[in-house]
Amino acid sequence: SKVSTENSYNFGKEDASYKVVVLDLGVKKNILRCLAERDCYLKVFPVNSSFEEIKAWEPHGIMLSNGPGDPAAMPKVVKLVKEIIKTDIPVFGICLGHQVLGLACGFSTYKMHNGHRGVNHPVKNLLTGKCEITSQNHGFCVGTSNGSHSIEIVDSPNGFEIEITHTHLNDGTIAGFRLKNKKIFSVQFHPESSAGPNDSRYLFDEFIENIRLS
Repeated sequence: SKVSTENSYNFGKEDASYKVVVLDLGVKKNILRCLAERDCYLKVFPVNSSFEEIKAWEPHGIMLSNGPGDPAAMPKVVKLVKEIIKTDIPVFGICLGHQVLGLACGFSTYKMHNGHRGVNHPVKNLLTGKCEITSQNHGFCVGTSNGSHSIEIVDSPNGFEIEITHTHLNDGTIAGFRLKNKKIFSVQFHPESSAGPNDSRYLFDEFIENIRLS
């Protein structure tokens, strides 16, 4: 609550093709830029926003932003995300947004012995087999990894079919997942990073494609 905006605000061109809600958990401005550059008009909502307020703006997609802190200390946000994923609205989560999405799906999160900090973390995209050099800054992690560096399909405790899409090559922790039957995905790292590696900017394009196909 200390890093989220107190009042909602807009970003980008009002006549853009897509309307995207950004739930501000401590959003980095370059995330907003990356979406605006892809023909999105954004409305950034405070962390304490209700599902009714978000839905009333009639967004084409929802971004769950990055931010600091322990995701397990945010039960109201997790409850909100549970309501969001019941809809057919495409969702993209980054960092804390990824962790909150994991909790909403019924997984756990845990405090890491050594967090991931820096701009040179190797991540494997399990869907393409390619390695990406990523920017990371987190001390908590979604707790569903079995250490495998292969595609894994798991059923979440809340009944969602989850596909692990990215793993961290240094320690095997989960770096990304998606809901198989919905246009919802998230990553633990920062694809918007600047200055830094731009290997993962394609994720914004995938989010826009999900919106376009909805």
